[in-house]
Amino acid sequence: MKKLIALLMAMAMAFSLVACGSSSQSSTDTEDTTTTEASTTEEETTDDAEETDTTEETSTADISGSVSTNGSTSMEKVMSILIEAFEEQYPNVTVTYDATGSGSGITAATEGSADIGLASRDLKEDETGLTAYVVALDGIAVIVNPSNGVEDLSLEQIAGLFNGTITNWSEVGGEDMEVAVIGREAGSGTRDGFESVVGVEDACVYDQELTSTGAVITAVAQNQYAIGYASLSEAAEDESVKMVTVDGVAASEETVKDGTYSIQRDFNMVVNDSAALSDAAQAFLDFCLSEDVADYISQAGAIQP
Repeated sequence: MKKLIALLMAMAMAFSLVACGSSSQSSTDTEDTTTTEASTTEEETTDDAEETDTTEETSTADISGSVSTNGSTSMEKVMSILIEAFEEQYPNVTVTYDATGSGSGITAATEGSADIGLASRDLKEDETGLTAYVVALDGIAVIVNPSNGVEDLSLEQIAGLFNGTITNWSEVGGEDMEVAVIGREAGSGTRDGFESVVGVEDACVYDQELTSTGAVITAVAQNQYAIGYASLSEAAEDESVKMVTVDGVAASEETVKDGTYSIQRDFNMVVNDSAALSDAAQAFLDFCLSEDVADYISQAGAIQP
């Protein structure tokens, strides 16, 4: 009897050991499988991340070609700095800028001779089939010769000086000197912007009509009786002329942005609605309208809207 009991106990112990061994092996196999699966998932995630990084790094390099822009001479500084910054990020794209005036830029966009037209004024009612994107704001400074003692003019006085109802500086607190009115040529965005704000469209009496902002600044600088207008971004950096305040408000980045300086206009990029932009042209337009270019626009003397 004792032998039988001992035999049964030995068999029970052996069975218990076999069961424990099987359970331990099963647990080990499960852990190994879980570890392997986790490792594989991690490797796949890493590979996906590496592929994503590579895609981001090569996206700008994948875009190539040329972009032609045409239009406003007042936008020269803004365009120059934006083009330089863009081409650094998109090394396979070349952007050209032809400073021909706002009217010509709008025509170029309409006819398709340029990818993007540039206009320092808003589109007119009859300029249809186009979309204008505001890339920057710019004040239009009223400039006089530094020897002129007049420091401030009201909007009404400015209108009188340009439409010929005021012909002598003594009428606005200056010396007894005949006024010489200098302005831009017909079709200029600066001229259109200035005349529309001041309320003298098609009523100005010009002694000289010049084809660029720089030419107007030079003419006023050389004539002590002259008055003219110029892009703030150009006039602010040129000590050869003096900017007068308008109704007591000086033209500056702050007063243009907050709207207290009244003579201001938009810098627009104009595209043809019926013609799709190339990848390169679309990339350039998107770049110029992004928040990332605020510092570049400020460096050019303009203001991001």
